[in-house]
Amino acid sequence: MRALRRGLVVLFVLAVLFVAADRLAVKLAEDRATEEIKSAQGVASAGKTSVDIKGFPFLTQIAGKELDEIDVGMSGMKAEAQGGQLKVGRIDAHLRDVRLGDDYSTAVADRADGTALVSYEELTKAALEGVDVGWGGRSDSGRGRVKVSAGVTVLGQTFQRSVFSTVSVSGGDTVRLRADRVPGAGIPGLEDAIRGRIDFARKIAGLPEGLELEKVEPTARGIELSVRGKDVKLGK
Repeated sequence: MRALRRGLVVLFVLAVLFVAADRLAVKLAEDRATEEIKSAQGVASAGKTSVDIKGFPFLTQIAGKELDEIDVGMSGMKAEAQGGQLKVGRIDAHLRDVRLGDDYSTAVADRADGTALVSYEELTKAALEGVDVGWGGRSDSGRGRVKVSAGVTVLGQTFQRSVFSTVSVSGGDTVRLRADRVPGAGIPGLEDAIRGRIDFARKIAGLPEGLELEKVEPTARGIELSVRGKDVKLGK
């Protein structure tokens, strides 16, 4: 009986040591992944970056070079956009079935999805000078709208217009704004002049290969972008 008790104590101690080693390995891997993301080419994060590797035990996952799930969160990220930088207030990504490369410096996620938030202040910075972008409330159908204001000079007269614009995504990497209607469009050349300033598209560069913009939804806080992809490549 005494030998049995000793055997159980030894097994318990070994189990505790294994769990401790497993959790330490996870923490080290998460810290390393966080640093890799922060130093990734084309991405600079002035805010916080977090990596959460799911699943247990981790050591058997890393030995098989396949991780079940990884959650990544970043704030203050600056993504290169056509015409300048576009600061993303917050991005959260969920990666599933992540296959690691032989040297552990690359990875491919079988599936990935997430969300990102871009403020209207940042959209204004990405627009032409003198153009203001803000929350426009909801349409009669309940769809979120963006309000865009700008001024133009036509036939020697200055016109200031505020319009409601629809936001959409195209090509998997481009955000587009287009006015639903331009008030006073009957004035010759006014609509074209206004649209030339407030209808614009911004391509988001630097997205990992395989990850695409899926949809966009204007909210009171900013525009929320949904991203999704398959065989998403991460790392160098």
